[in-house]
Amino acid sequence: MRLNLEGLTNPSEWRASGIDLPEYDVGKMVAKTRDNPTWVHFGSGNIFRGFLAALVQDLLDTGKTDSGIITVSTYDYEIIDKIYVPHNNLALLVSMSADGQFKKRVIGSIAQGLVGDAEREPDWERLKQIFRSGSLQMASFTVTEKGYMLTNMSGDLLPDVEHDMANGPSNPRHLISIVVSMMHERFVAGAFPIALVSMDNCSHNGDKLRDSVMRMAEAWRESGFVSSDFIHYLHDPAKVAFPWTMIDKITPRPSESVKKSLEELGFADTEIVTTSKKTFIAPFVNAEVTQYLVIEDSFPNGRMPLEDAGVLFADRDTVDKVEQMKVTTCLNPLHTALAIFGCLLGHTLIADEMRTPYLKRLVERIGYDEGLPVVVDSGVLSPTDFINEVIEKRFPNPYIPDSPQRIATDTSQKVGIRFGRTIRSYATHPDLRASDLKFIPLVIAGWCRYLMGIGDDGKEMALSPDPMLEELTSRLSSVELGSTTLCHESLEPILSNESLFGVNLYDVELGEKIEGYFTEMIQGPGAVARTLEKYVL
Repeated sequence: MRLNLEGLTNPSEWRASGIDLPEYDVGKMVAKTRDNPTWVHFGSGNIFRGFLAALVQDLLDTGKTDSGIITVSTYDYEIIDKIYVPHNNLALLVSMSADGQFKKRVIGSIAQGLVGDAEREPDWERLKQIFRSGSLQMASFTVTEKGYMLTNMSGDLLPDVEHDMANGPSNPRHLISIVVSMMHERFVAGAFPIALVSMDNCSHNGDKLRDSVMRMAEAWRESGFVSSDFIHYLHDPAKVAFPWTMIDKITPRPSESVKKSLEELGFADTEIVTTSKKTFIAPFVNAEVTQYLVIEDSFPNGRMPLEDAGVLFADRDTVDKVEQMKVTTCLNPLHTALAIFGCLLGHTLIADEMRTPYLKRLVERIGYDEGLPVVVDSGVLSPTDFINEVIEKRFPNPYIPDSPQRIATDTSQKVGIRFGRTIRSYATHPDLRASDLKFIPLVIAGWCRYLMGIGDDGKEMALSPDPMLEELTSRLSSVELGSTTLCHESLEPILSNESLFGVNLYDVELGEKIEGYFTEMIQGPGAVARTLEKYVL
């Protein structure tokens, strides 16, 4: 079985192997989408193929839409060239239950994969054509939080952003510049309405996208590249909306065990590609079954009936509560805790960590003891039920090949949301005190210990990519295992950095506590495990 349109012409072979196929004419869907695009998505990785494209497939299968989804990669072009183009934009989704059952389906809803680069002229012209179309209802994004950043942590413009601000919308490099350039095309074509929808795991993601879009647009207005009327268009919520969302589904890098299982069925296209930008991707996507997507219902040009595919639509306040529950208390902080200590302790699977008593107990205490007291129930997802599912079913799922090393990527961009929000909630709560927190500061101390690049076995340890890695590791370069004299001097610039945590941790009486935990964790090989056992069990 080959993953291309020709390979699908023999459906009996696929179905005999337990693989579901699209229940619609893929060719007709592609033609319909070409002429009347409704949804374009920036970010072509696994969460897109394994979740969003599958939602559209659900609607196509049931006849509730006849249009597919278009994806654009502005960062890693090899994804399009090596995965999308050779397989006619098809993907094989493998959903892995905790009981070992694998549900397999070919996803055919991706009508087109584009490279968002002005130098790729055919793709660039097609992207402009899409944004000029009045039928386009939504442009969505899964580009990670750093994709919206225009500056570094010192506040200086990133080189690509500086270039784009100086050169205008004709040849943009940065994602946000590309989006604003496309929005200008849409404005000139008729100022058609649209929703720009961030689906990334960051707090108030719609505002992050909006702020970056507005800053770039204003810079171009000041330089005379765009008119004030364009700025008014972007500011008009009846024309351009920036809904908030909460998305939740684990779609880790391709698993060797899934690859082997598919090969045994006779599926031929299982090559796992590692791009030059260190993206791990394959023609198949392995993912957990559990998924949630909650979206603020603000779509000035209409939208697909995604509620029929399980998406929850709500007002902004409800989305905010759901997002805070997931991102700041009930899932993401727990994930980051396992990522940090998993790397230090030599684990390669999140599920394996959940069989280590003090690691499982750590996430329980972060979630139940320190997170739930400041959670506000959204009324659409129960926080207790959600965290129960995370700890008892999702994290321990042995068939989800998710690694702490993947989760540890870009931790500097996450700690302010995943831990800083709860710390601030304690600091402003009438009946709680931030200084009473024990386990969140333990994780922050663990992150600082991780940044030393030395595992708990005393050996050098590779660190996951992070935009602040060089700056942070340089702060800790003089600290050695067994030393204590330089801890405050090394940690103070990190722990007092409000841009990292949203608060100076010394001001809320946590800085010294974290220094103490850190000092215990650097007392030679095995000290991290001993410290965890001491405070957690």
